[in-house]
Amino acid sequence: MPGIVGLFTKRPRPWAEVQLRRMVETACHEAFYQTGTFTDESMGLYIGWTALEGSFSAGMPVRNEGGDLVLIFSGEDFPEACTAPELKKRGHLFESPGPSYLVHVAEEDENFPRSLNGRFHGILCNRKHGTSTLFNDRFGMHQVYYHESKDAFYFAAEAKSILAVRPELRALNPQSLGELLSCGSTLEQRSLFQGVHLLPTAASWSFRNGRLQRRNSYFHVREWEEQDVAEPEIYYQELRAVFERNLPRYFNGGQPLAMSLTGGLDTRMIMAWQRSPAGALPCYTFGGIYRDCRDVIVARKVAKACQQPHDVILTGKQFLSNFPRYAERSVYLTDGGVDMSRTPALYANEKAREIATVRIAGIYGSEVLRWLPGFKPVDLCAGLLCPELLSYVNAAKQTYASLRQGHPISFVLFRQGPQRAVNMLEESQLTVRSPYLDHDFVRTAFRAPAPAFATSDVFSNKEVSLRLIGDGNEALRRIRTDRGLGGNRRRIPAALARAYLEFTFKAEYAYDYGMPQGLARIDHLLSPLRLERCFLGRHKFYHFRVWYRDQLSSYVREILLDPRTLSRPFVNRKRLEATVEGHLRGNRNFTIEIHKLLTLELLHRLFVDP
Repeated sequence: MPGIVGLFTKRPRPWAEVQLRRMVETACHEAFYQTGTFTDESMGLYIGWTALEGSFSAGMPVRNEGGDLVLIFSGEDFPEACTAPELKKRGHLFESPGPSYLVHVAEEDENFPRSLNGRFHGILCNRKHGTSTLFNDRFGMHQVYYHESKDAFYFAAEAKSILAVRPELRALNPQSLGELLSCGSTLEQRSLFQGVHLLPTAASWSFRNGRLQRRNSYFHVREWEEQDVAEPEIYYQELRAVFERNLPRYFNGGQPLAMSLTGGLDTRMIMAWQRSPAGALPCYTFGGIYRDCRDVIVARKVAKACQQPHDVILTGKQFLSNFPRYAERSVYLTDGGVDMSRTPALYANEKAREIATVRIAGIYGSEVLRWLPGFKPVDLCAGLLCPELLSYVNAAKQTYASLRQGHPISFVLFRQGPQRAVNMLEESQLTVRSPYLDHDFVRTAFRAPAPAFATSDVFSNKEVSLRLIGDGNEALRRIRTDRGLGGNRRRIPAALARAYLEFTFKAEYAYDYGMPQGLARIDHLLSPLRLERCFLGRHKFYHFRVWYRDQLSSYVREILLDPRTLSRPFVNRKRLEATVEGHLRGNRNFTIEIHKLLTLELLHRLFVDP
């Protein structure tokens, strides 16, 4: 993922510059990345960066008129419309549009970057005072890894940049590994590597003379949690007003952008209120090879109702034929942060970049508005892992349970790890924007009347979204979602439509990830009938149970039955062999286990093995 890398140190400049150059080289993954460096030996600061061509943060660094304040910024900011004009009225000179106004915001705001609105991180260098500030966004989503040694304080958007210059850190943290296997990601501020940590949310850490001085935070989530809960109608009107007012800022800027449409509520809400001129907003949906899934069917109707072009990005033969590349690349780009189930995201976003370099998406809509956690712990088959590693996997469940305490929005935005790794994967290819992370919108969502969500049909969490859609564009509310919400109730009874779609959704899950072992044996006996073809592709565009069994069987066997893999001390060799052979025969379902095992093995080959 594009971002900053670098170090604070008092060691000589030639030594530091060699370290910096290696870190930047490690972070430059694509030909369309721009890179740069900035150094100030007197302050002990050596910083580099990568950025997508033409992106908001491509023009680094930015300076104030006197040159004593230097900002290196990665990510995006979505300010109030009056921000830049007001700064110019006060005599500040800067290019517009672009990020150059940010250094003047920092110049005037002693609490910088508190006033910024987006996902970002950066360094603010005050040469007059001899201080530098390392900061990130209040959600910690544009993440920064760091490592403290006696020689230097290292920081980087990707852990691999630190590993490149500190190879002794290429050892996995067993607690983090247990969390990865159980929850799909590390939890809290841990990375997968010993001695490498994640910067806390809303960090503002100060440095002087190459040394860390203070670990400050400019925002605490309790400021939002402790707001008064609103009455249902007041809450809805506030939410609607904020959404309508702030949505246009996510469509600003000079970059080509497109809408990533699904069949659900969250992208529909955006389309209902954006109201782009006919033909001005390209739309696309990720689809599969078996049939048009519900996302494609519904999104096509939504795009047509809004008079916008619509394309389908298929994840099929080309992806499967190049799966080894995407598997290795996904693990590498995310520092091992995603398992194999996320590899289609890399392929799909590569293709999406060909349409537009900015992707407007509905991510975090269901988490913020409907309090749906993006992940939960999973159980792996008994006897597969060694007892020591299994103890860390079980401990991860307890950590997860403790993090779930408190406000549900706080969990999904401030503590939910897996989506951050997916962000790294997607944003290695393009810029992803979501209006559901807008600070005003999230702050308002914290005021939601929770009892009403549980008891009232009018103000249930889903009805709030449907009402927002209807108030913005009634025609879009009349299009039934992929799970049967909304729609024209005079044609097909809502309950009947929902029952049918829920059945096909659960049946597809049963024929993919969730097939019980007993049913897998029966399905194997009936394999000549190819019953999965009746259900696969109706809701999802990727189907790893079948893919691992058929198209990807050679790759699974090559990686997991390799002597290197079988000799790993953290797995039971015989159980691993039985797991792979059972799934490839088709009479057992170990899709989740194969996801985890492939990720674990590639993680060792890419980052740990000599």
